[in-house]
Formats: sequence, C-alpha cells, structure tokens
Amino acid sequence: MPDNDAIAALADELIHASDQGSTLAPPSERVAAFGTALAYQVLAAISARRRAQGWQWAGRKLGYTNKSLWARYQVDEPFWAPMWTTTVHPGARQLALSGLVQPRIEPEVAFRLRRPPPREYEPARVLECVEWLAPAFELVQCPYPDWRLRAPDAVAAYGLHGALVLGTPIAIAGRDPGELARLLETFTASLARGAERVDSGTGANVLGSPLRALVELARLTASREDSPPLAPGELITTGTITGAWPVSGGETWRVEYGELGLEPLTLRLE
Repeated sequence: MPDNDAIAALADELIHASDQGSTLAPPSERVAAFGTALAYQVLAAISARRRAQGWQWAGRKLGYTNKSLWARYQVDEPFWAPMWTTTVHPGARQLALSGLVQPRIEPEVAFRLRRPPPREYEPARVLECVEWLAPAFELVQCPYPDWRLRAPDAVAAYGLHGALVLGTPIAIAGRDPGELARLLETFTASLARGAERVDSGTGANVLGSPLRALVELARLTASREDSPPLAPGELITTGTITGAWPVSGGETWRVEYGELGLEPLTLRLE
C-alpha cells in the first residue's frame, strides 16, 4: 500500500505532466494494488495543490457515464473529478488546444446546482435541485501514451479533464418536470465535424439520462469520506453522449440536441 510520500510523488508527476503537456506511464502499471481508493487520494492531493496555487473550484465532471464505452476502457463504474474556473469557458466559441495532451471532444449536458441532489431518482425532486441545464463540450485529455489506462489511472489524472465549454443555458423553472425528465432520456444528440456528421447518441447513454447521472454523483460523493460535499452553484457536466473523438486545431465541431430544446453548440478549435 503506497504511503503518503508515494501519493505525493504521484501527484507531483501528474501535475508536471499537466503543466508541461507531457506523458508518463500509468500508475496502474507501476504501483502495486493501485485501485480507485488510492486514485482518489492522488486526486485529492492534486486538488489541494491547485487550491494552494490559487485555482478556484467551479464544479465537477462525471466520467465513464456512457456505459457503451465501458468495455473499451475496461471500467465498470463512473467517477468524478473537479473542474476549475481556469478550465471552464462559458460562451466560448473558440478554444486553443495548446497544452492539452491527446485531446478528444465529448458532447454533454451540464447542470448548475441550486442545492445538492438526492441520492434516489425522483425526477421532480432532482430537478428542484437544478437551476439550469446547458449544452456543453468537454475536452478530455490523457497523460498516458496512446490512451492506455485503467479506471484508477483516469481518476488520478484529474479525471482526464482538460476544458469545459458551455453553451446557452435554459432555466428549469417553469418546465414540466415529468416531460423534461422524459426528454433527458430520449433526446438524440448529433455530433458533426465541419459538414460531416460523425456520431450520435441518446440521453439514455448517460447512465439512463443526464438527470440520473446527477443522482449517481450524489451517491458517489456521499460514499467517500474524501469527497467534498456537493454545494449550491456547482457546475456539473454529466459525461459524453457519444464516443469521445480525437480533435486537431483548425476543426469546427457542432452538437445538436434534438427535441431536448437546447441551442446547438459550435466550437472552433485552434
């Protein structure tokens, strides 16, 4: 079992990789018994360092919520990781990829919490805890060569989070909760690179729906003593609706949300 010095050393390595845009071997290939519990300890150490550097907490991302990708990445549960005001970009229409390692793009649904959601899925109660929802692109990145990793490696590497771009939010107030909950399960998101449609997926891909993902996040944070409690005002992005697609500078990506009613989001990568 790695001691505190070993955890600190792993945190140092991953921070260096993030800051320098470099790669390193996954901890699971180098550290005996490197599992999820240790990965969250490394993540907590990284978060403490970032706070000490003046980074401000903006919310959390959920990862591995698209069960269709679990076999590919050899995982069997989602995880969470922090997002920061330096990595969240409301209203951005262009984003520089410089500094991101092996970036990929994920179309998602994001929420802003009014208060922590319950740990049981009752749609009306969950929606009462949400201020708004918005279209989003998460740019994920990977400090491990060729995206070779296991689930604990992803957790430790700040959840593979690179950036979050938020589109125009729509308020929850005034929406019929039953209808909105239904739409969040059934809507289809269409992802395009330039004029080419490259992928699509339904809300049900995200643990049954992005709204159900909020409940899973409440359970995940409640089950771990080292997880800060969810707080009012947090931004939560719930995981990719489609596959995660490699990106390059010069590309333009667009996601449309069908009957869900969110405005399409277009992003130019530089």
